[in-house]
Amino acid sequence: MTAPLVPGAQLRHGRVSLALSFFVQGAVFALLVTRIPAIQDRYGISDGLLPAFLAAVPVLAGVGSVATEQVVKRVRPSRVLRCVQPVVCLALLAVGAVGSMAQVAVALAVFGLAVGALDASMNMLGVSLQRAYGRSIMLGFHAAYSLGGIVGASLAWAGAHWELSLGRLYGPVVAVLVPLALVVGRWFVDQRPVGREPGDGPRAEGRGASVAMRLLLPLCLVMAFAYIGDSTVSNWSAKYLQDVLGSSEQLATVPYNVYMVTTLLGRAVGDLGVRRFGAAAVVRCGAVVAGGGFAVVAAAPGAWVGMAGFTLLGLGLCVIVPQTFAAAGRYAYENHGPEASDMAVARLNIFNYVGFLIGSPLVGALGDAWSYRGAMLVPMALVLVTLVYARSFGAPQARYGDGHERPRTADVG
Repeated sequence: MTAPLVPGAQLRHGRVSLALSFFVQGAVFALLVTRIPAIQDRYGISDGLLPAFLAAVPVLAGVGSVATEQVVKRVRPSRVLRCVQPVVCLALLAVGAVGSMAQVAVALAVFGLAVGALDASMNMLGVSLQRAYGRSIMLGFHAAYSLGGIVGASLAWAGAHWELSLGRLYGPVVAVLVPLALVVGRWFVDQRPVGREPGDGPRAEGRGASVAMRLLLPLCLVMAFAYIGDSTVSNWSAKYLQDVLGSSEQLATVPYNVYMVTTLLGRAVGDLGVRRFGAAAVVRCGAVVAGGGFAVVAAAPGAWVGMAGFTLLGLGLCVIVPQTFAAAGRYAYENHGPEASDMAVARLNIFNYVGFLIGSPLVGALGDAWSYRGAMLVPMALVLVTLVYARSFGAPQARYGDGHERPRTADVG
């Protein structure tokens, strides 16, 4: 056991700066996805072609995450994040400002590649900072992402309400977010050992990476299933409430907003639960609550009960993804060191996009072939599979929290 490699104040600065980076990314992503209809109208993208555009972003994000796994062998994750976050912001501006369908396709491709690198490097830093703190803080970073998503969605609503063009909406936002990203990037904190650059030493061998991947397999499934649940809410909640539960068009927009708010609230207090009860217990609880939420949605007699189900989904699903990243990083670090931890996070991040790609088409196909009520039972079953793999999140003695893990120390080998 050794003392932290950086002073306590520097760790705190690193934590705040990374939380702001998560916030920026949440806002940027929400500004893109909530204005997809406007993007389609501006560039004349047909309904038949739109799914290809939408699928290309997560596919390329997966490519970006894979590339980041290789890059961080030689470049620290903080440098990757400092470089790619402004690129993501500028790509968003390009999506709203270019003049043709071909150009917007290029802008979306750049956005997807950069987002993959950004998501991977952000979570690498989050995992390493949690390890340095010696207590659970990972959910707090994802709470900042959720808050950014709410702010971004609100700005998108305002832009639509005031009939702003995409360029006029995105321009001022990017003008604020790019300088913010550049400033906070100066305070990022890596936890690589001093005097040893990425790629040096025996822990960088390929054998370590392959062992880490075998350990990751249950967590990869959990990540994919969680994002299938999340994409079900984001893509189908409005249609389900309106077409199946008979709500008004205005009321049908409420469930996703409620889901985002409860996701924020759950993540804001989730670290306290991890410190008190351990990651495995919190993940089990989240899976049960999320499964119950899907069951309520499937059986709901009316719109208000359906919204109660989506509220439960936000409270349940919100804890799973951050703890999955944390568990993968911890396992890889304990067996193979900090480089293996970064590689594990990059590989796990790919299954974020796998779940996103599978979720919406799966529910849509089942809804058309069977019923949308029945379709809701499939993500419910997948989320409940998390209970089978809950032990992968660590035994009680491995939990982060006072009395269970050393406070504010970093074991850096």
